Amino acid sequence: MKSELQKKLQAAKDAGQLQGQLKIDESLSRYTTWRIGGQAECVYQPKNETDLQKVLKMLPEGTSIHWIGLGSNLLVRDGGVKGLIINTNSVLNDFDINCSEKEQKTQCIITAQAGVACAIFSRKAANNSINGAEFLSGIPGTIGGALAMNAGAFGGETWQHVVQVKVINQKGEIIKRTAQEFNIQYRHVELKKMNSANDNMNSKMAQEWFLSGTFCFAKDAQGLKQSKQEIKRLLARRAETQPTKQANAGSVFKNPDNDYAARLIECCGLKGLSINDAQISPKHANFIINNGNARAEDVEALIEKIKKTVFEQCRIVLDTEVKIIGEQSVNQECKS
Repeated sequence: MKSELQKKLQAAKDAGQLQGQLKIDESLSRYTTWRIGGQAECVYQPKNETDLQKVLKMLPEGTSIHWIGLGSNLLVRDGGVKGLIINTNSVLNDFDINCSEKEQKTQCIITAQAGVACAIFSRKAANNSINGAEFLSGIPGTIGGALAMNAGAFGGETWQHVVQVKVINQKGEIIKRTAQEFNIQYRHVELKKMNSANDNMNSKMAQEWFLSGTFCFAKDAQGLKQSKQEIKRLLARRAETQPTKQANAGSVFKNPDNDYAARLIECCGLKGLSINDAQISPKHANFIINNGNARAEDVEALIEKIKKTVFEQCRIVLDTEVKIIGEQSVNQECKS
């Protein structure tokens, strides 16, 4: 039997009010790079920003909303996800470059929508002789996700280059904000509390999402050759040090101050440990791989095992970088 949310969205889709793709009771395993996940109540892939506004405006109050781009940095529990999943993969992917001379230097402003893959952003910048975006080639996600968590790789971070962003809230309202309006930290982004009126806005940041980002980079005559060489070097390094050919979600834990999560995990003798088909990668200890039939509960059990062991042996609390959403399965609830 369909839920009220499913009935409402299906009726709007049938009436031609929505132009995107709607899927009901859709398995999310095909949407995540771990290839793991229970069913979503509703998955919607909007045609464009206007279509996205329409679907958000018609949602019942209190509807749970999650965004999925390429599905990295995400663990979907086996019991599935209630509410709406917004899928931006292959949509919301406008990309624009404008370059100008300033103080005898060429500055380039790049605007990219949330659905643009970070690797594509990096390659397009390089093809236009733009320097500084090479690090994005090492991030297996989209610009929307990179903005939300200040994603980084090889020493570079997303918000080092942000000038302005465009966000959308749960009411379908679109707002432009400057980079200065946010507190930016390692793998963490939040709106500044500038006044009492803004306090309420901060409490609702979980219900606002990045639609696009505007970035500033430099350009020089040797940029094309240098950028392409750097991207090639970084990708080779990534393939050499990370399990890129196996199903994973990227780094599982944030690096603690002045240390590395992978080093701590390996020092605790956990590298290569498995729970069913979920395994701490023998190649890089801060990655958990799916060897074929892993379930979310297996991955989550490994995450808890790592956190507990590292704390017991090193007295360091590891902070999970990967986002976990959804409901536990019935079997998992019985175990807990």
